[in-house]
Amino acid sequence: MPGGVNSPVRSFNAVGGSPVFISRAKGAYVYDVDGNKYIDFMSSWGPLILVHADSDVVKSIKEAAGKGTSYGAPCRNEIELAKTIVNTIPSIDMVRMTSSGTEATMSGVRLARAYTGRDYIVKFEGCYHGHADYLLVKAGSGATTFGYPSSPGVPKSFTGKTLLASYNDLPSVEKLFKKYGEEIAAVILEPVAGNMGVVLPQESFLEGLREITRREGALLVFDEVITGFRLGDGGGAQKKYGVAPDITCLGKIIGGGLPVGAFGASKEIMSSVAPVGPVYQAGTLSGNPLAMAAGVATLKKLKGKAKYNKLSEITKMMVVGLEEIIKSAGIKATINSADSMFTLFFSETNPVDYATALKCDTKRYAKFFENLLGAGIMFPPSQFEAVFLSLAHTESDVDKTLNAVKKVLKNN
Repeated sequence: MPGGVNSPVRSFNAVGGSPVFISRAKGAYVYDVDGNKYIDFMSSWGPLILVHADSDVVKSIKEAAGKGTSYGAPCRNEIELAKTIVNTIPSIDMVRMTSSGTEATMSGVRLARAYTGRDYIVKFEGCYHGHADYLLVKAGSGATTFGYPSSPGVPKSFTGKTLLASYNDLPSVEKLFKKYGEEIAAVILEPVAGNMGVVLPQESFLEGLREITRREGALLVFDEVITGFRLGDGGGAQKKYGVAPDITCLGKIIGGGLPVGAFGASKEIMSSVAPVGPVYQAGTLSGNPLAMAAGVATLKKLKGKAKYNKLSEITKMMVVGLEEIIKSAGIKATINSADSMFTLFFSETNPVDYATALKCDTKRYAKFFENLLGAGIMFPPSQFEAVFLSLAHTESDVDKTLNAVKKVLKNN
């Protein structure tokens, strides 16, 4: 395997050392092949909002597996998961399952182009929407971690219809619409950026995008692969910020830890998708019975405000504790947080876009990560990723983590 891994950021190249190979996980903890135990704050990069090996999710997967691992045909659980998504997110009347977030965003963009009859799309520097060729332009996540603004192997013609704007900068969007307005099919973004580290939308930014796209006849696409069903009980960022997109892309949590993705919109827009309409999209394992079972079990346990309130409380405890340690130590670092996700940036000011995120001290983060890992605490192996808390994390876990951070920063 290239780099010995199946996803670049797992290689630890950005933080030095060799990657940790996991043998098992339970609750808030992961165990490596050498027997070391870590408090896990990556949560498989976001999907595991409950716990590792949640008993109800595991039971559902086992029951589903006993009936067959794949049908290539409709099954009951995909209908139940679709109903839960539609009933939770008001902007979605119909939804189509995929096998990954990349497939979801790729299909969402294709749908937007077909529905509007336009070719151009606007994306934001630092927002990662999977590894489809035309979206790998100044992408976040691993592309930023390793310093690749795009990727070799992507012909210029493939990205020629992708326009770049600056996150939290409405004038940069207006400028593009002034030049390409009637040719722009959609604006796609992470409503809360999570792949250049957590970067929050500033006041009126999302509302401004909604106003511009409506005025110009373009669609607004929210990539909620990370934020979907993580930011409160309303399904994600669109409920939290009160802005409804035309198309929503989902993933991670809705699969309960198994490969999954989805895109959804109004009945009018989704009626363009085959077999009802002409927009082709398909997948051998889309609606896979195991992933659907895991997703249904996960969303059932998340229903209501109580679980999300608990997540917010434990995250606030962590963030406040970290801020106090940073202030006391006189460290140049800041924290951006949204509900149960946050990023500790080694930077003087909170990043508000891709350019300011890139000013962070990545070498200092690498040392911080290495020392924290040695203390049994697993943060993401990149300055440009999010820390994810789960319902498995306890006050004791937070206390142990804060004590470790205090010691690490003294020598960092």
